[in-house]
Amino acid sequence: MPGPEEIRALHEKHAPTAEAFALVHTHCEIVWGIAEQLLATPRLAHLDAGLVRAGCLLHDIGVYRLYGDDGRLDHGSYVRHGLLGQELLEEEGFPEVLCRFCSHHTGVGITRHDVVRQGLPLPPADYTAATREERLVMYADKFHSKSRPGAFLSPDEYAAHVRRFGEEKVTAFQALRTEFGDPDLARPVPGGGGGVEVGESRSADVRP
Repeated sequence: MPGPEEIRALHEKHAPTAEAFALVHTHCEIVWGIAEQLLATPRLAHLDAGLVRAGCLLHDIGVYRLYGDDGRLDHGSYVRHGLLGQELLEEEGFPEVLCRFCSHHTGVGITRHDVVRQGLPLPPADYTAATREERLVMYADKFHSKSRPGAFLSPDEYAAHVRRFGEEKVTAFQALRTEFGDPDLARPVPGGGGGVEVGESRSADVRP
């Protein structure tokens, strides 16, 4: 299992600019901080914390492959960042159990039906979290935005946001809340401080 320093070096290797590294790696650290807080509850004590940490720190590494030569992020293709991250980790020789954190964390899970119905630029397949570790990484990711790095979403704000993709997505998110509980976003989170900024928009990094 790769540790934080090995993962940081991987981010540094693939980040096209220092700014991209700071944006993506810091977000990944914040997501781990949220997941770590949730893991401290007794009902989650049996989860593999090392796997969750690696999943959090690696889940968005595919974003680097969306930067063009001009240093700009291709927002129109953002939904592909998970699959691109899986490909990147596979090329680096990482096992499937880690690669899946990249391709199976977007929104509250992308189904084959979502891909076909929305015409998403992905091979038709289910990109949904299967294990509890995968679901926790996906869930923790919902509370912090890269589009405004200092901003956090409360659970109710995210539920309101994801409703535009269908009531079934709200139901899926509420199931995650029941499974893992609500994080205390007023507590300091490594790399991101604390407190919830209300009214955040996640249109750049959330699909269904």
